Amino acid sequence: VAEHTGATTYGFGPHPTDADTTAEEHGDLAFRPDVEVRHGDVVRGDGFEFECLHTPGHISNHVCYAERTRGALFSGDHVMGWSTTVVSPPDGRMADYLDSLRLLLDRPERVLYPTHGPPVEDPRRHVEALIEHRLERERQIVAELRRGPRTIDQLVAVIYADVRAELHGPAARTVEAHLVALADSGRARAEGDRWSL
Repeated sequence: VAEHTGATTYGFGPHPTDADTTAEEHGDLAFRPDVEVRHGDVVRGDGFEFECLHTPGHISNHVCYAERTRGALFSGDHVMGWSTTVVSPPDGRMADYLDSLRLLLDRPERVLYPTHGPPVEDPRRHVEALIEHRLERERQIVAELRRGPRTIDQLVAVIYADVRAELHGPAARTVEAHLVALADSGRARAEGDRWSL
């Protein structure tokens, strides 16, 4: 778009090089914004004003943009309208993702426009449900680990038993993100490819 229009590009910065490229299938490693934005920056133009919200978790450089005059937030891959977001280590971090979701709870926007799925018309309720979903997944993982050491694949087979098998790959990345968060908080540990409490 910039090439054809001469528009100035804005973004958080280069795509992280340690991001899981299978999770970020269209990650543009060559992209360098004309203007790097940070959390709280405001981009103004003719008839619009966007506040930049750094929302790491899905990926470390993820940014949402709040269009302040219209009460809309462009949530990208942070909050989707049809599914939950894949959080893929090492660049994706579950603790960051949950913190970034909580950041949206007290926002004034009336609608979210995600990259994937329909608009979200009740943002607070939707985001609260996403947080609860992640916390429930964590509880399920902990319950399985209480039964003994497990591999990620074993955890996915039980926790995602009702999910189509072709989605088990992304589910495994999210389970790993939960396990890393549990390990970072001292609640779990890895022993080879097996995890335990």
